[in-house]
Amino acid sequence: MNQKQATTLAQAELTITRSFDAPPAVVWKAWTEPEQIKRWWGPKNYTAPVAQIDFRVGGKYIYCMRSPEGKDYWSGGVIKEIVPMKRITLTDSFTDDKGNIVPATYYGMSPDFPLELQLIVTFEGNTGKTVLTLKYPSFPLTDIDGARTGWNESLDKLAEILK
Repeated sequence: MNQKQATTLAQAELTITRSFDAPPAVVWKAWTEPEQIKRWWGPKNYTAPVAQIDFRVGGKYIYCMRSPEGKDYWSGGVIKEIVPMKRITLTDSFTDDKGNIVPATYYGMSPDFPLELQLIVTFEGNTGKTVLTLKYPSFPLTDIDGARTGWNESLDKLAEILK
């Protein structure tokens, strides 16, 4: 088995679907406006002191989540697709505080974690409810449970601010 095959076998799709009691326009705003993002980004007990986003195709974003112990974890990427109120496709990477992509080992994670992932966020709904789906078409199996937990805790915080 070559290295590419080994990497392929160690990847899986990560999909999380949540329903929110808020119209799509409100949930969209929570995902696209920095001041809104800072209110919910990161797992339980984490804060988001920085959220910068140039919300356009080709635009970059950089977010910081701070652990309860005060450790900062930076992430960022490039927006690849925007279908207003329907879908956002972007790259997702660990970065330093200047937005430069860094390996996961920078934050004490596995050296096998890819430098860049693709994330697709979809918004479906009517006037009162929104079904949001996060999808990483390929995510490292070694880290998938932690990512699922972290995302669900972030989405719990999002649900709270949407009330």
